[in-house]
Amino acid sequence: MRLSASLAQFATNRSSFAVAEDVYAVMRLSLFDWIAVGRAGVDQPVSKLVRQMVLEDGGAGIASVFGCSDRLPAKAAALSNGTTSHALDYDDTHFANVGHPSVAIIPAALAVAEKVGATGKEFLDAALIGVEAATRVGIWLGRAHYQLGFHQTATAGCFGATLAACRLLGATAQQTQFALGIASTRASGLKSQFGTMGKPYNAGIAAANGVEAAELSVLGFVSVLDGIECAQGFGETHGAERPDPDAVLSDLGTTFLFESVQHKFHACCHGLHAGLEALIEAREQLQISSHDVRSVMLTVNPRWSKVCNIPVPSSGLEAKFSYRLTAAMILAGWDTSALSTFSEVACQDGVLIDLRDRVTVREDSTVSDTETQVVIELLSGRSIRVTHDLSHPLALNMREAKVKAKGAGLLGSKPAAILWDRVCEAVSSSEEVRSFNLIGSGQPD
Repeated sequence: MRLSASLAQFATNRSSFAVAEDVYAVMRLSLFDWIAVGRAGVDQPVSKLVRQMVLEDGGAGIASVFGCSDRLPAKAAALSNGTTSHALDYDDTHFANVGHPSVAIIPAALAVAEKVGATGKEFLDAALIGVEAATRVGIWLGRAHYQLGFHQTATAGCFGATLAACRLLGATAQQTQFALGIASTRASGLKSQFGTMGKPYNAGIAAANGVEAAELSVLGFVSVLDGIECAQGFGETHGAERPDPDAVLSDLGTTFLFESVQHKFHACCHGLHAGLEALIEAREQLQISSHDVRSVMLTVNPRWSKVCNIPVPSSGLEAKFSYRLTAAMILAGWDTSALSTFSEVACQDGVLIDLRDRVTVREDSTVSDTETQVVIELLSGRSIRVTHDLSHPLALNMREAKVKAKGAGLLGSKPAAILWDRVCEAVSSSEEVRSFNLIGSGQPD
């Protein structure tokens, strides 16, 4: 039971939690980014439906909810906020575990922090523990788990959400292991939902399951202590690669893999972003228009073909998972950072359709899953080859500038600036995080 025990110790040990400032800086950026995409997503159909359901259920007014002035029970708030913040598919991604950590963990951490009256700093530490644990569990589950069809945002994310909630509830190490055991029988989420409302709902499920598992454990619920890694446990039954736990545990608590999380700057599936960046570079190098293009070849890792290769999308949501159409958008000069770009209108646009049909997608297992190779052939006979790899990180100051600019694009310049200041104040404060109203209805004051 070394994996579960080590994760529980990581979450509950308060005597040796030392984090570099750059790690905290990235966590603050992810929190700001999460709030911005959550506020921008409140009017999405899936957000409205889940919010309507939890409001009709009602309950104790504990935790804040995107797009709603009422407070709700922690589990209900986590479900709604996780769904809403992933509704636009514009949140951060960690490629080491192929998942979206913030949308699964931050909703659970914030809901429980508001429930127990945790400070902003306590909330941020719990969220950081959760996203780090989710990243490492995702690595342990491995690509085999993902390729079988499981959505790591929901599966690995559920365990991270559980650990964040346990820390805030003051659970013991043993109670935290019980909570992980509960989570092991609750964690769920399938990639078959991609392109539908089910994908953002998976994030909400992970957050809500994490809250439920933690709350049950501190009430005295007893489960298996090693539910992630035991015989017939989550890993064995869900196709985990299950390397030696040392591969994910050896530097736990001293090195934070979450620091290499990727923030999105295009409003679509992160698997498309390397290709979009390569196309932008090629377009700028050649100084071409869409009329100059004979053909485009995108070479990608095969694992992305089942994720974001819808060849002929018919809706804005499907467009977010289409190599061919998003490539056409870049070549036609459409702004792929804008939410409005991904619409049914785009799917029916004649110029985009003509360009889309000149794009082919080729699989090559030697291409990394953070990389895309692009070849553009022009009618003139010229061609250009460009490769972009997302694993080459932006400098922290550049990343902060781009995340802030993204927030301004989603919320407006002044509201985004106010929100940034409020986030920075909240997470360094000894005041209760609920007093900052980070996600309440409307824009920040």
